[in-house]
Amino acid sequence: MQREVREKFGLLLGLAGVICFSLTLPTTSVAVEYFGTTVVGLGRTVVAAILVAVVLIVRKEKLPSPRQFKSLLIVSVGAVLGFPLLTSWAMESLPVSHGAVELALLPLATAGFAMCRAGEIPSLKFWISSIIGSIAVIMYALHLGFGQLQFADLALLAAVIVLGLSYAEGGRLANELGSWQVIAWAILIGAPFFIIPVGLNVTTEMLHAPIHAWVSFIYLAVVSQFLAYIAWYSGMAMGGIARVSQIQYLQPFLMILFAAVFLDESITVFTLVIAVIVVFSVILGKNAPVSKKRSVSEKN
Repeated sequence: MQREVREKFGLLLGLAGVICFSLTLPTTSVAVEYFGTTVVGLGRTVVAAILVAVVLIVRKEKLPSPRQFKSLLIVSVGAVLGFPLLTSWAMESLPVSHGAVELALLPLATAGFAMCRAGEIPSLKFWISSIIGSIAVIMYALHLGFGQLQFADLALLAAVIVLGLSYAEGGRLANELGSWQVIAWAILIGAPFFIIPVGLNVTTEMLHAPIHAWVSFIYLAVVSQFLAYIAWYSGMAMGGIARVSQIQYLQPFLMILFAAVFLDESITVFTLVIAVIVVFSVILGKNAPVSKKRSVSEKN
């Protein structure tokens, strides 16, 4: 019975994490209008670093080893620098529902990088599902861009790639360092480099931003950048990675729903159809069989 309760609680934590992540694009869209790309994209990490430092000190977490530090740099470049900055820039010109469809490819990108990092060879099924999902996203972007890809679309696709690599590296490192500790150390590593660019872009006019802009920015810094990761990683640890990770398929639809509720964006049938196609291709790709690369000793 205890195991069942633990697994159910893990699923609830995983759902909480996905819901928190699903609000990232809507809140980014609101905050970037008043604070700009640099402050929203990098400033959230500077604020989150204060919370992270307190938690790490109170828990007396040990410092990462030099080898772990190299992996943390990859996580930091992707999850702390690349993804927030790229999505902040993209959300200046794209609707959230648009971004939700493109970010639906994230689990597939993560799975692909995880296979590469583990020395595994993706099957034909994986590549076919990847192509289907990618084509669907590109067609969607071309349709909304009147026949051409916008730079913001390329930014979102780049965000998917860098965060996918970051997730894969973080997942591999989590077995050694601890689940949430990975993002915590990544935040602490990146934050010092962001202080100067953020400081140079802060203006007195920002102090007069409306309350919903400040709430959005604080949400990004405290929840999206840190607390959501704790819920997500803890959920997978308690409920099982395979079971809890399936909840992530709800994320694009939750993003579209939140965009409609909070930002009054219209939900078109075309958007929902494309989202379904992309999520279906992601499910096929993540469940595709893989084979291990044979070492020299095995060949002999």
